[in-house]
Amino acid sequence: MGMLKEFKEFAMKGNIVDLAVAVIIGGAFGKIVGALTDSIIMPIISLVIGKGGVSEISFTVGQTVFPVGAFLQAVIDFILIALVLFFMIKTMNSMQKKKEEAPAAPAPPAEDIVLLREIRDALKK
Repeated sequence: MGMLKEFKEFAMKGNIVDLAVAVIIGGAFGKIVGALTDSIIMPIISLVIGKGGVSEISFTVGQTVFPVGAFLQAVIDFILIALVLFFMIKTMNSMQKKKEEAPAAPAPPAEDIVLLREIRDALKK
């Protein structure tokens, strides 16, 4: 029973839950980028290179055929994901920096300063 309790404490730590959410969102984001690549970017590339699709790109050396199209598609997916993540992190960092640069409310004066001001004001009367 102690091992179950220990596992529950481990699983409920903030980092583990954050990691699980990140994995789920990352999977969904990967599907979005895959769909973007398959339905928009790859057809444009296919128009430019004149083949039926990027996945059909291959070259032959002797009798051996090297189908490099799937690799190219994976590289393009990676580059797109990396660019989007870069811009998201850059935006988040700049927002965090602006938040940190915001002027803080002035600290209340020290107790002795308040007392000295009261004395000054009393002497002016």
